[in-house]
Amino acid sequence: MKRLFISLYLLLSLSVLGVGWTLDSIWQNNVDENGALDAPFIALAQLLAKLPEDQRQLYLQELAQNPDYPIKLFDASQIAMSNQGSLADNRVLITQQDDDHELHFIKVNEQILVAGPIEIDPRKRLRGLFTLFFYLSLAFITLIWVGPLSRDLKTLRNATKEFGQANWNTQITLSSRSQVLPLAVTFNEMAQQISTLIENQKHLSNAVSHEIRTPLARLKFALALMPQYCQPDSDEQRRTDFLNDMQQDVKEMENLLQELLTYASLESQRKEVQLEHCDLSVLTKQTVDRLSSTVSAPIEFENSDIPVYLMGDPSLVERAIQNLITNAQRFGRQSIQVVIKQTQKQVQLSVTDDGQGIPLEDQGKIFEPFYRSQSVQNGNKGHGLGLAIIKRIMERHNGKVTLESRDGYTCFTLIWPTAGKSK
Repeated sequence: MKRLFISLYLLLSLSVLGVGWTLDSIWQNNVDENGALDAPFIALAQLLAKLPEDQRQLYLQELAQNPDYPIKLFDASQIAMSNQGSLADNRVLITQQDDDHELHFIKVNEQILVAGPIEIDPRKRLRGLFTLFFYLSLAFITLIWVGPLSRDLKTLRNATKEFGQANWNTQITLSSRSQVLPLAVTFNEMAQQISTLIENQKHLSNAVSHEIRTPLARLKFALALMPQYCQPDSDEQRRTDFLNDMQQDVKEMENLLQELLTYASLESQRKEVQLEHCDLSVLTKQTVDRLSSTVSAPIEFENSDIPVYLMGDPSLVERAIQNLITNAQRFGRQSIQVVIKQTQKQVQLSVTDDGQGIPLEDQGKIFEPFYRSQSVQNGNKGHGLGLAIIKRIMERHNGKVTLESRDGYTCFTLIWPTAGKSK
């Protein structure tokens, strides 16, 4: 809007100055000759002022006067004028006698020199036409600017109306020279963002209802069977296993809700993350130590000799590393490797496992929420939110996550810009 105001202000200002200066120059050079006509009349009055009063009439009679410009000398008492006080020795007073004639007056001591009646120059009437032409030109120039602007604003209004009727895919197309193009671009970005949020909410709602249905059904079935396992003569081990299964179902739903809340918080919080300098090596080592287990494949961490710093939220960075390692533990067979690399432009952390590769057709969808590859035998233990959360975390840090996978080799890489640099 600032650009819009400045362009309008400059256009109107330059138009007024340009058109006004041009018309004034034409008028001064071709029409306005009052100064040239008044100069001889003022010179004659100054010459008569130097003569005695009784010789002034005789001097005028001896002059060869122009019949179109008659000159007479009168005593001040002979002329009745309402504005006689404005008469001066060196200034001509012009009054209009009728529509076609005017009189010129100038004071000569106690007398008044009168020229006229003089026929009014028809060119002087062009002043009004020039003035009218000036304002019409200004209005036309303004119309040239306001016309396209009004059309573009109407397009914006119609698009806003369509968007208000739940047409979430509404987009505005304007010329690259449009004055409101930045506003249209902002509207398109807003519409796209809102459309994406609505689609994500629908997808999440459907996915959550599907994911929570299975453990909920098992719990309902277990509650129906509970009286049979609570009999005094029932097997204690079977009762313990039965209760453990119920607790496992509750834990599964709790994990799903926790993952969902984390993903939703990363989706809804559009303000910038409070970034700070954090040591990636320390965060990674802490996560590796915490997740190391004798059950899963061993984790090999290649630590850098020097600290590796990046600008980020330590809790979110640690969460991204944890999700990658947990995912690798689910699929890894013999070993899991965690490597940190640093260049002048970026910091990389890669987690590699030797498990079954991810099919090529699934690699483009693996970061979508609740998506799980159907070809992986043991890959359906999670809820399909871990990698989606990682993607959101990296976007919040102006970074990205990449995937390279084939049979026996899967490598996820987190990439951040080097501390102090932007993406």
